Amino acid sequence: MHVANLPFLSRLGAGAANPQRQTRATELAAALADEILRSRLAPGQRLDEQELAQRFGVSRTPVREALGQLAATGLVEHRPRRGVTVAVVSPQRLQEMFVVMAELEASASRLAATAMTPEERQDLEALHRASQAAVRDGRIDEYERFNQDFHSRLYAGCHNGYLRELLNATRARLAPFRRAQFNLRGRLAASWREHDAVVEAILRGDGDGAARAMREHLATVSGAAAEYVAIQTHQLSA
Repeated sequence: MHVANLPFLSRLGAGAANPQRQTRATELAAALADEILRSRLAPGQRLDEQELAQRFGVSRTPVREALGQLAATGLVEHRPRRGVTVAVVSPQRLQEMFVVMAELEASASRLAATAMTPEERQDLEALHRASQAAVRDGRIDEYERFNQDFHSRLYAGCHNGYLRELLNATRARLAPFRRAQFNLRGRLAASWREHDAVVEAILRGDGDGAARAMREHLATVSGAAAEYVAIQTHQLSA
């Protein structure tokens, strides 16, 4: 199977010198992340570069870069004398990561409510409204791209460079789990409504309201992601 035909093409990495090679590595990382979250690749399973290269019809270079991207998310880990293996992410660890993400995004939303320029507010609202079509039609990949853009604009809108660095680093670790939740029935529409509460608070300059809405949003995302992983694990063992 060729990488270009694989699903789950979320953007998990950034910045290789060769854009075409980086695209291939990112697509491969997304495909492997999907398999890990669906428990098709078991915790502790060794990921051999040569085997993956042959399986996906690519050279070892994009495979190595893809594994590096997955290592940054915590889905795989490098072990002495064992190479790269699928990491064991406990429910407690996942919850802890989402708690931190929620607090960081709540802070960004609070700041954005007062720091965003009128143009930034208009762009955020327009993007949010445009994502309704993807929700209506159930286009998960398209909505996921809207979702990434939505949160990125909030990060930029807080106008705090250091907080933005922390947000991007933490989001990279949680990206596969945040993407997985959209496979749950009704999750697209619920996510849009949660975003709507954040947007409305920002538009009226309500920092506390924006922070509260974002914290509630991330709490729901955390629960949905954990539910999806649990469902996949149960289906595999049934």
